[in-house]
Amino acid sequence: MKKIVIASDSFKGSLTSDEVASAVERGILAVFPACEVRRMYIADGGEGTVEALVRSTGGEFVRCTVADPLMRPVEALYGVAGDGTAVMEMSAASGLTLVAPAERNPMKTTTFGTGQMIRDALDRGCRNFLVGIGGSATNDAGTGMLRALGFRFLDSVGRPLDGVGEALSKIESIDASEVPPEVRESSFTIACDVTAPFSGPTGAAHIFAPQKGADPEMVAQLDAGLAHFAEVIRRFNGAEIDDLPGAGAAGGLGGGFSALLGARLVSGIEMVLGAIGFADAIADAQLIITGEGRLDAQTAMGKAPRGVLDAAAAQGIPVVTIGGAVDAAAELNRQGFAAVFPILPAPATLERAMEPGFAAANVERTVTQIMNVIKIAGRSQKTVTP
Repeated sequence: MKKIVIASDSFKGSLTSDEVASAVERGILAVFPACEVRRMYIADGGEGTVEALVRSTGGEFVRCTVADPLMRPVEALYGVAGDGTAVMEMSAASGLTLVAPAERNPMKTTTFGTGQMIRDALDRGCRNFLVGIGGSATNDAGTGMLRALGFRFLDSVGRPLDGVGEALSKIESIDASEVPPEVRESSFTIACDVTAPFSGPTGAAHIFAPQKGADPEMVAQLDAGLAHFAEVIRRFNGAEIDDLPGAGAAGGLGGGFSALLGARLVSGIEMVLGAIGFADAIADAQLIITGEGRLDAQTAMGKAPRGVLDAAAAQGIPVVTIGGAVDAAAELNRQGFAAVFPILPAPATLERAMEPGFAAANVERTVTQIMNVIKIAGRSQKTVTP
């Protein structure tokens, strides 16, 4: 083998994308020590996206103090890629894990801290933004984030409102006069794998608000507020977001980004692969190895390994995938994966399987055996006479 590309997602709760890549590389070089190994760090727009993009582009990590979903100070991490693009996960400032279960209430939570992260990056000169919006604690349609960027949301008598879920039904007008020029000069690409519309029975409130602490009455109020806010936006700039796929992501944050910041909503893996120049990087590869913690039917529906597969298929490059657990291997083969391998050598408890040292050793061992099979196949081809 002359060149193999490693492009694995993290094994969530066990190994980072970087740690998986290190173990895979050791397994390759144990059999093909002269092989060129290219490590590409990927993620699907959720957890690990910042790390993947910063490492892949030679960027840097940035820490700043922002407001959490309940307006308490919290230290958030984001990245600046090698080309100056800001890379963020909204969950670093506005995520559900920042709020204790007893405190969760999407009527009261806000994305204000996400807007503060954006402001921090703007102050550093960033004008291009890649933002993953999974895992939110909020249902404010992005009004908190937009408030931090200078927008004002006014009630029927012109009083400014807080950017929280319960305020959506009270908004009657939008004031953008205080939005700084650097916000208007910036472009936003949003990783959004949720196709939920802004409001309605399959919208942000009905589908996601209960897991953020909403009872049925709150869900009804939030949904009505989202529908009302969509009409206010329509009057403000003509944007139609109520039925826009993905507008309901992160409690309507996708819609707020799209309607008032002109953001593009794309799949997470599409955003990541485009940002790291994946198509060019794999051009002369003979094999790609990808993976994630669990390989199942959902893997073929837009998750990171499927994005890798699609990019590789366009250039006729075979893809092998590995995972901590494998379900629906035959379906994954039908989707186009050349081979699918679980890494566990024997039955083990979930806790044991996810121990980082154990998982890394299993990745390395599995890849070494894959390489041995490839080596045998190469020898067999050489001994075949026409």
